[in-house]
Amino acid sequence: MNFQLGAHVGQQNMDMSTMRAVWRRLDEAGLDWISVWDHLYEAPPAGGTQPHFEAIATLGALCVETKRARIGTLVFYVGYRNPGLLAKAAVTLDHLSGGRFELGLGAGWHEEEAKAFGYDFPPLGTRFDMLEEAFPLIRGLLDPDIERVTHEGRFYRTFEASCLPAPVGGRRLPIWIGGTGPKRTPAIAAAHADGWNGAYISPEMFRRRCGTLNEACERIGRDPATLERSANLLFMLSVDAAAEVRLKAQMNEQWGERAARVSEGALLGTAEAAVEKILAYREAGAQGVNIALRAPWDEQALSAYLEVVLPAVRRELGEKT
Repeated sequence: MNFQLGAHVGQQNMDMSTMRAVWRRLDEAGLDWISVWDHLYEAPPAGGTQPHFEAIATLGALCVETKRARIGTLVFYVGYRNPGLLAKAAVTLDHLSGGRFELGLGAGWHEEEAKAFGYDFPPLGTRFDMLEEAFPLIRGLLDPDIERVTHEGRFYRTFEASCLPAPVGGRRLPIWIGGTGPKRTPAIAAAHADGWNGAYISPEMFRRRCGTLNEACERIGRDPATLERSANLLFMLSVDAAAEVRLKAQMNEQWGERAARVSEGALLGTAEAAVEKILAYREAGAQGVNIALRAPWDEQALSAYLEVVLPAVRRELGEKT
C-alpha cells in the first residue's frame, strides 16, 4: 500500500452545504482518506458555543458525497453508543460508501460534552475497560462468518444478535483504535485492531509509540506489520510569515494549556516545511498522515497543501501523482 495522505475534517463551524463541498474537493484532489470525529460539542472545548454536527449522520452524507477516498471516524467514544448500535451503523455506512468505510474506536476525552448531554464519564481506566470489552464484541457482530452473537459482560450484553447485511463483499471491515497512551492503547491495538491512529504528537513520540505497538504485537505472537499506523496533524499551514504568526496565536488561544503539546503534532509553517514534516512521520513508522481541518481555515493554505504539498510528498516517495 502506498503512503496514505488524508484529511480529518471536524464537522463544526460550517453549514452542511459547505462541508459537503469540502469533502468533494478533498476527494477529487486525490486524498486517500477522509474522516470525522465523534463529538457533541466543538473541539477544542469552548462550552458548546460553536455549531457542531453529530458523527454518524454526518458520515452518512460523507459516504455518498465521495467516490474514492477511504472513509473513517477517528474515533467513536464507546460511551455514547453501545457496541451493537455501532456495529449496525458501521455496516450501514460501509454499504453507503460502497465498501470504503473503516470504524474507529476510542476511550474518549471530552468530559465537558459528556456531562452536558447526561452521559456517564467514568475514570480513564474504566473507559479503557469498556473499550477493551467493546472491541471483540463489535468484531464478532461484523464477522460475516458468525451468524449470531451472545455476550454477557461487565458493560455490554447481546442475545443471539445478528448484524445483517454483512460488510460489502463479505470483507473484514477494518477497525481502528485512537490514542497516544503507552500502555493500554498498544495492548488493545495489538489484540484487536487493524489500525492505530496517533493525534497531535511529534514524529519522535510517534516513533516511540510505534515501538511500543511492535512490542505489544510480538508479546501475543502477532506480526507488527499487520497493524496499520497513521498520524493526525493540526493543519496550521501558512502562505507567508505574517500568517504563520497569526496561526500560532490562534492555536494558543484555542487550545490554552494544551497548545504546547499539540503544537508538536501540527503542520506549521510553509509548504516546504510541511513536506519535510510529513516525511519525518513516514520515517517514524507512519503509513499515512491526515491533516486535521478545523473551520475556518486559510483557503490559500489548503490549496497549497493540495496542489503543492501532496504531489511533492508523492514525488519524494516515488509514487504516482
